[in-house]
Amino acid sequence: MRLLHLSDLHVGKCVNGFSMLAEQRHVFEQIVGYVRSEAVDVVVVAGDVFDRSVPGVDAVCVFDDFLTALACEGVAVLLVAGNHDSPERLSYASRLLVDKGLFLCGLFDGSLRKVSFSDEFGVVNFWLLPFIKPLLVQGFFGDCRVENCNDAFVAVIKNAVVDFSVRNVLVAHQFFTKVGVDCVRSDSELCSVGGLDAVDVGIIEGFDYVALGHLHQAQNVGVDHVRYVGSPLKYSFSEVLHEKSVLLVEINEKNSGVNIRVLPLVPLHDMREIKGKIADLMSCDVVSLANREDYLRVILTDEDEIVSPMEKLRSVYPNIMSLSFENSRTKNDFSDVCYSSEFSGQLSLYELFSEFFLKMCGSTMNLEQMRVVKKLFEGEDVL
Repeated sequence: MRLLHLSDLHVGKCVNGFSMLAEQRHVFEQIVGYVRSEAVDVVVVAGDVFDRSVPGVDAVCVFDDFLTALACEGVAVLLVAGNHDSPERLSYASRLLVDKGLFLCGLFDGSLRKVSFSDEFGVVNFWLLPFIKPLLVQGFFGDCRVENCNDAFVAVIKNAVVDFSVRNVLVAHQFFTKVGVDCVRSDSELCSVGGLDAVDVGIIEGFDYVALGHLHQAQNVGVDHVRYVGSPLKYSFSEVLHEKSVLLVEINEKNSGVNIRVLPLVPLHDMREIKGKIADLMSCDVVSLANREDYLRVILTDEDEIVSPMEKLRSVYPNIMSLSFENSRTKNDFSDVCYSSEFSGQLSLYELFSEFFLKMCGSTMNLEQMRVVKKLFEGEDVL
């Protein structure tokens, strides 16, 4: 049996004010192409379908088109809710959609939901578990002490009737850890404080394959068959070095392991970081090195003041998401300046404010800002 593992679609997401819908349509088309070319039997979506609990109309339409395209390929789709999703909204019409091969598991109702398929080696049970919180699980298992997510998973698995003599696949959206294994996390994820969201991977290692969602970097959790596939697109600059993909998992007969193949996803526009002096970055030699319409974080190293740097850069790179400066002034540590009366006494009010602005904003003031601040300190009308 062949399954395609994807997660953390975050349909409708905006990154630094830029909508990702066109990018998402583009990778969804590639995923549908893989379903067709690789003869996929089951597609699993391990949570965070939408970026918001109340997605916009455009986001709903994009995902509806994606599901419709998958249905036209005759593939079964198994989907669980993530921490970004609204479980109730994601479960809408779920019982009616089963006949279409679409299995939506948004709400945890006290038990693992089982969906079974068969191939030449017998039955494969897929167990669907949406994102859970300790308080929710405690309500179903009052006889268990559930203080954190690990306790919650122990209670859920303990009370499930899983026949491990046959093949079993778990689809879940949670943060799993293993002693000695450092999971890679991204800025675009929601992280809990104090490790209360961590679950020991040993609880679920008995499944033949575990399709996980939540972390945006593709990785296993200490064992090869417990996998995060990651997000299909880069959603923060902490992910600029990530290679985005989906996983094709071939489940063979019991106790013979699984074969896992990485299928790359290519975005319309990549997310990159470029660094240097503005004249160099705008030169034809540098611009021609990659797609100038990529989403960029630009770091300028010029020592001289630059008038309207963003306006100049966007005339060449229209999709700049972030602009910062790295030069001798930004590298200075002014943390002690505010507390040194001797040093402060040597600076004018304008100079003190300039240093404060640099520390707070990470860049120097532009000419218009400098003009306004000088007039303020001189007591002149700035209007």
